[in-house]
Amino acid sequence: MQLFYNSDLTETTKNFSFDKEESRHIIKVLRKRDGDILHVTNGLGLLFETKITLASDNKCTVEIISLTKKEALPYYLHLAVAPTKMNDRFEWFLEKATEIGIHEITPILCDRSERKVINKDRYEKIILSALKQSNEVYLPKLNPAVTFKEFVAQEAKRGLRLIAHCEETDKKTLKFVLKANEDVTMLIGPEGDFSEKEIQLALDNKFQAVSLGVTRLRTETAAMVACHSVAFFNEN
Repeated sequence: MQLFYNSDLTETTKNFSFDKEESRHIIKVLRKRDGDILHVTNGLGLLFETKITLASDNKCTVEIISLTKKEALPYYLHLAVAPTKMNDRFEWFLEKATEIGIHEITPILCDRSERKVINKDRYEKIILSALKQSNEVYLPKLNPAVTFKEFVAQEAKRGLRLIAHCEETDKKTLKFVLKANEDVTMLIGPEGDFSEKEIQLALDNKFQAVSLGVTRLRTETAAMVACHSVAFFNEN
């Protein structure tokens, strides 16, 4: 199944048109014609089966034949990750985390961060592309970058608040902390890890220190291990 995306779709939508860029891709590249079936999601759990009624490369129009509501995951995963010095590594994380299953991502700027500026528009395009490639129907939320201090001071939502770091302090292995169907917010630091000051600030704000294994992981690898661990733990 090839999946398309339109954020404006609702359960009451009957017909809609793709924008010019998507229309051109559908008609000129994929060579779709009147009567062909397309599958579309709104990123909010709805999967629409549609039929092309006007195969125009300027304004491809479809009618909705049916829709399916996919049940949401029984937990909510929010990763706050320091952007990596090499931008392509962070983009790789965004792509793979979307494929595995994640709900929310916040880039955090830390004491030892080497990248302080992000391209949110580009990151959102990468996430959307990964959503369509993996046939997922829930689009992860990407937040603007914030400082570490700002993030940890946010009001706690229900669930676990975790910080993964490499310091030799008292911490538990992630698999012994996770609980089935429980929401998780986890902090992943930059290449140089969190500073001692940041770790203490997180602990003061009711974050629990965890280990992701015995080896020292790159930022994007640690974020992927965290994402997969939570998804795997919650598999039925």
